[in-house]
Amino acid sequence: MSITPESVQILLASDNLGDRLRGVNEIRQLDPAVGFPLLQNPLYDNNARVRYAAVSQLDTLGDQDLAASLEVLKDRLHNDPEYDVKAAAADAIGALKLKEAFPDLEDVYHNTTEWLLQFSIIAALGELGDPRALPLLAIALESSVELVQTAAIGAIGELELPAGINLLKITMTNPDWQVRYRLAQALGNIGGAEAQALLTQLAQDPDEKVAEQAKSLLTL
Repeated sequence: MSITPESVQILLASDNLGDRLRGVNEIRQLDPAVGFPLLQNPLYDNNARVRYAAVSQLDTLGDQDLAASLEVLKDRLHNDPEYDVKAAAADAIGALKLKEAFPDLEDVYHNTTEWLLQFSIIAALGELGDPRALPLLAIALESSVELVQTAAIGAIGELELPAGINLLKITMTNPDWQVRYRLAQALGNIGGAEAQALLTQLAQDPDEKVAEQAKSLLTL
């Protein structure tokens, strides 16, 4: 049976959770201009799994109407009762590069203790490429959650701001080789003489993987 807007609409209107989830997933097989309007009701479904599936699709469908997507994602980021849906909203904001939502990401980060949500927000800040994020990323570098720290290092690298190098210096002696590995990548993204000097130090790292990554990023 072929998938049509009408068949998807029937699934989305069903009282059966499995049907609604299937309907959201089948939206992926429709033209984006058709799928985006169909996605609107599932974004506010009474089941978190449906909302999560719908919000997660906005990273690819949201550019059909960026203004409408911005409002929906800000609402889900602030108001959805489930943290994984909030995290999906942050992911989509980053994917769509909705810089207008930066104040919202910053506010939610400061008002949650959920590491998954903090991680998604920090990762989104890297995708946004907004220099305003640097102070918040400095705070995230001090997080007690290693994944949040690592995301902050990557995000600082994505910003490609020389000012980020001073923030990254504190991770040079981090005992986790994966953190130092990500640091090398971030320094490579930023570039410049100071970044190269730090990469030269990391090229002597006791962990072979870190040393090799740093060496590969050194400018000959």
